[in-house]
Amino acid sequence: MVLADPATGWRSLPSLAEAYEGCRRETAQWAKTFYLGTLLMPPVKRRAIWAIYVWCRRTDELMDSPEAQQRPAAELAQRLDAWEQRTRALFRGEVRDGLDLVMRDTIERFSQPLQPYLDMIEGMRMDLTTTRYASFEQLRLYCYRVAGTVGLMTQEVMGVDPAYTSAPWSDPPDTSEAAVALGIANQLTNILRDVGEDRGRGRIYLPQDELERFGYSEENLLAGVVNDNWRALMRFQLQRAREWFARSEAGVRWLSPDARWPVWTSLRLYRGILDVIEQHDYDVFNRRAYVPRRGKLLDLPFSYFVAQAR
Repeated sequence: MVLADPATGWRSLPSLAEAYEGCRRETAQWAKTFYLGTLLMPPVKRRAIWAIYVWCRRTDELMDSPEAQQRPAAELAQRLDAWEQRTRALFRGEVRDGLDLVMRDTIERFSQPLQPYLDMIEGMRMDLTTTRYASFEQLRLYCYRVAGTVGLMTQEVMGVDPAYTSAPWSDPPDTSEAAVALGIANQLTNILRDVGEDRGRGRIYLPQDELERFGYSEENLLAGVVNDNWRALMRFQLQRAREWFARSEAGVRWLSPDARWPVWTSLRLYRGILDVIEQHDYDVFNRRAYVPRRGKLLDLPFSYFVAQAR
């Protein structure tokens, strides 16, 4: 393993425990619902998930942090190119800071393919040039790149229930499709929750052909108009997100027993955001949809019960 920084040369790194603790704090601060689910995992798995989350957050911040939004597109493109090169180097064993340190530990403990990481960076590049999506097919590619990839990054950490692999004639089930579906469902939920916030960045992720189909104009969206056409459009969008959650459920039963409860908890709580949007009468312009802490705690035993069934 190489311990180097091209800018400053050799330098000391935090201990592995310190680096993982930094990832834990960041996950707890920025992804409260997700973090709650990780606490239900064994320590070695939760630490790996925190590391992957922070890597993904660092990638997202290259485009969406307040500082990044003040930078020209050419500079952001250079940052993404540099991040891609650093990621490739990480998978070759090069370590520059604490995040690299925990990612290397995660890669060594849980086999990680490089491609999903590169695909996520490509999703960030889409935000450089694309602010509108003509159809859901275009949006689905974006959702795969920025979120479906997370399922592929984490599926080896989650593991497969030995009940499906213990017999000599057993082939391990492929959880990739369900993992990607859960990521897409989560991203669709993000898009619906953040319509009001994204319009301030000049981005509209709702497919243009569906805006037209429901008779709701881009001008209305930018103005935050909530009318019957908007409600009908949002009902359609929420139903599709729920269908992607349903696709992911089929694969959860294959997961290792110590991962099923956390994944079910995260799935149910994130899907609950869709229910809150409905409760707010689809007003995502003036009210932010989230599941309150009490609701999260009350859902834990229900998620546990569901997780016991294969």
